[in-house]
Amino acid sequence: MGKIIPFNKHGFSASQLVLGCMRLGGGWNQDPITAEHVKQAHEAVDAALSIGINMFDHADIYTWGKAEKVFGQVLKERPELRDSILLQSKCGIRLGTEDYPRTRFDFSKEHILSSVDGILERLSVEKIDVLLLHRPDPLADPEEIAEAFHKLKASGKVGSLGVSNMSEGQMKLLQAYLDEPLVANQLELSLLKLDWLDSVVHVNQEAGKLSSFPEGTIEYCRLNNVQLQAWGPLSKGVYSGKDISGESAEVQATAALVARLAEEKNTTREAIVLAFLLRHPAHIQPVIGTVNPERIVACGEADKVVLTREEWYLLYITSRGRLMP
Repeated sequence: MGKIIPFNKHGFSASQLVLGCMRLGGGWNQDPITAEHVKQAHEAVDAALSIGINMFDHADIYTWGKAEKVFGQVLKERPELRDSILLQSKCGIRLGTEDYPRTRFDFSKEHILSSVDGILERLSVEKIDVLLLHRPDPLADPEEIAEAFHKLKASGKVGSLGVSNMSEGQMKLLQAYLDEPLVANQLELSLLKLDWLDSVVHVNQEAGKLSSFPEGTIEYCRLNNVQLQAWGPLSKGVYSGKDISGESAEVQATAALVARLAEEKNTTREAIVLAFLLRHPAHIQPVIGTVNPERIVACGEADKVVLTREEWYLLYITSRGRLMP
């Protein structure tokens, strides 16, 4: 995985693929972590390392903090790992509690600082390499965010700041108050979730009025060396083995096409699905969300798959379910 990606331009030696750790630690509940959860985490980490992945993505809310806790246990048992991997986590979503049963977003300075302290404690580390702001907070004060990041950077708790699910305008506003560049934007991008591509081809088209993807976001990231990360890149397995008997004709046709291309190129279906993203010139960094070791390894050939322009468009058009405008 030696391709130059935007992260490399910020001094990171980051792999093309990232392992998303949302499924570690058991269910989204308050049940305690078990030895089996720790074993699962070790196996997922080993599978990731075996295919060259050195970056691991977390969030303070994943399985109510247990995902970070179980990963922290792995690092306690294998402390030598910390020096060879990059750790990324997110904050800003506050899950509902008994006192306030509604999920809301919080980019206040106080919450960001306390969230990072919690992340570091759960991961059993002194620093995370990248902190992402998880989902846009309508009450966000960019000056307050900048103050929080400055304090975290100065204390050595966070290396760089990025965002998740943000538009060009939201990034521009935040960047205007920061002394350092935003390094990443994590968005839902996949062969199934195509609005990021449709927003491009639908410019000056009637269909463009229906697009929910913020125009200019991909271009802004490319112009400013903001690493585009794709969450949900495997589309929950609908193209790589999941039962799709109840899915749409487009999904079934695309799954069949993915299977055919995988056979022709002597690779896995996961590799074809990820190669669709990697073929894009923005140097997208897929964050694979599975913790199944076999599926992680199946992703390993993605950067070796060469999709022709015609094959890429065939995947795109088949998944769209309609021809280009």
